[in-house]
Amino acid sequence: MNLSQLLADRAARHGDKAFLLFERQPLEAGSKGSLRRVLSYRDLDAQVNRACHFLADQGLGQGDVVNLHLPNCPAFVILWFAAARLGAVMMPTNVLASVDELVYLLGHSHSKIALTTAEHLATLGECQRQLDQLRQVIACDPYASEPAADAFEARLVQYPDSPWPCPADDTDMAAIMYTSGTTSKPKGVMVTHANYLAAGRTVADAIELGEQDRQFVVLPLFHGNAQYYSTMSALLAGASVALMDRFSASRYFDRCIEYGCTVASLFAAPMRMILAQPEQPEHRDNGLRVVLFAQNLTPQQLEQWERRFGAPLCQLWGMTETMGPPLMNPLRGERRNWTVGKPIGGYEVALVDETGATAAQGRAGEITVKGIPGETIMSGYFRNPQATRDTIRDGWLYTGDSAIRDDDGYFRFVDRNKDMIKRSGENVSAGEVENVVLQHPAVFECAVIGLPDALRDEAIVAVVVLHRGREVSEAELIGFCSGKLASFRAPQRIVFEESLPKTSVGKIQKHLIRDALMRNAVSAPSR
Repeated sequence: MNLSQLLADRAARHGDKAFLLFERQPLEAGSKGSLRRVLSYRDLDAQVNRACHFLADQGLGQGDVVNLHLPNCPAFVILWFAAARLGAVMMPTNVLASVDELVYLLGHSHSKIALTTAEHLATLGECQRQLDQLRQVIACDPYASEPAADAFEARLVQYPDSPWPCPADDTDMAAIMYTSGTTSKPKGVMVTHANYLAAGRTVADAIELGEQDRQFVVLPLFHGNAQYYSTMSALLAGASVALMDRFSASRYFDRCIEYGCTVASLFAAPMRMILAQPEQPEHRDNGLRVVLFAQNLTPQQLEQWERRFGAPLCQLWGMTETMGPPLMNPLRGERRNWTVGKPIGGYEVALVDETGATAAQGRAGEITVKGIPGETIMSGYFRNPQATRDTIRDGWLYTGDSAIRDDDGYFRFVDRNKDMIKRSGENVSAGEVENVVLQHPAVFECAVIGLPDALRDEAIVAVVVLHRGREVSEAELIGFCSGKLASFRAPQRIVFEESLPKTSVGKIQKHLIRDALMRNAVSAPSR
C-alpha cells in the first residue's frame, strides 16, 4: 500500500469523521485562539485530489521534487499527500532557514516547485534567482478566512476533486528529509511510501492507538517526529490530529484539554518550558493517556511532570533514518523513563564497540539498528552513496549514538558519539555532565562543550541558563558538580547565558555554542 491508497482507504472507511483540527494560536498573551479549520477524512482526500490537479497544471509529475517551506497548517498536510498521490517527492524545510541554507537544500534536492507563505516569498525568490531548476514559487495563505486570489488555497477550489490515480509503488521515494548538518552539509534521508507506513504502524501498535484517540501536534510538520509518530500513526489507526500552528508553553495544556487530546509527543526542551510555567491545578484535568518524549529529563523534572500534570510519560529513541522509534518504554509494563526503553516493532538493536564487536554488558556502545532499507529503515541518503555505505552496513544502520544496556534489557542513552569529550585520556559524556548540572535548582537548561586544552586534551565547559530570578555563582555550581562527579568529569568553567540556540524542535545547537566559545576564546584552568 502507498500513501495515496492508505488515505483513500481511510476516507472510504471513516468518511465524515474529523481527521485534522487546526488552530492558529494568537500572539497576544491571554487571548483565546479560534478553530480555523476542520478536515474530515473525506474532506482531506478530496482536497488532495484537487491539489493533484493543481500541481500537475504547474508541471509537477512523477519523481519531481516539491519544496514545502510552510509552517504548521492544513495546506502542508494536503500538499504532502498530494505530492505522494502524484508520485512526486516532498522536501520540507524550516521556515527559519536562511537563503544560503535553502539554496543548498533546494539545489541538492533538485526541487522544481516551492510553496511558501507571503512572509517568506522574498527568501524563496532569492533562492529562485540562484537556482535555474527552481521553476516556480507559489504563495500560500493558510491563515486567511478569504485567501488572496493568487494563493494556493484560493486557486485550489477551481479544480475538481475527481480521483487522481497514483503511479507510485510502496518502494518509491515519497519524501527527502534533510538532517541538520553541524560539521558537514545536511544529508537527505530518502523516505519511501513503505517507510511512512512502517513508522506510523510502529507507533500506533506500541501505544495501542485507536479510533477514539486524538494526537496533539505542536512540533513542526517539516520534522520527522510530527510526520512519522503523530500524523501517520493517527491516519493508520483512524484517529484524529489536533494541529497547532506552533508550540506555546503557556497554552500547551489549555489547548490539549480544549481539544480532548489523548496522546502527545514532545522533546525535553519544550517540556522544560512547560514546567517553567506557573502551576495551574486544572491542568491535571487532561485526557492524556501517554506522552511520548525524547531526550532525557532529570529525575526531579520527571517527578514534577507527574505531580503537576499526571500525564504518563514514555521515553523513546529514534532518528529520521530509523523511521519508527526502535526503542521505547513499554505502554504496559515497567516504564523506566530515565532510559529509552527496549526494542519495539520488530526492530533488532545491538551495541557495538569501536572495533565493530558487540559491546560488553554494561559498557557503552554505538547503537546499531537492523532493518530493511526502504521499509523499516531509510533506503539511503539522497545523492550521497558514500554516506549511505558508511551508515548502512550488512543491513545494520550505524547511528552514531551510544547507549548502555542494563541487565533487564533497557537501553540508557549516553550521548552522540561526537558529543563525547576526551579529558585526560578518559571519555566523558557531555550528556551525563549536563544531567548533573541540571539537577541544581537554579539551572533551567545547559549545554556541556569540550574545548581544546593543551594539557588535558579537552576542557569541559558548561554553558548555563538560569531560572528567572535564581542565582548561583560559577564556583558554587562547579562545587555542586564536583560533589556528584569524578574530578575529571566535572566542568572546569561555567559560562552563563540568557538563552541557548535551538533548532525548531528544541534541540540545542551545540556547534553554534562551540563556535561562539572559540571566537570568544573561552578557556578553563587545567586541574
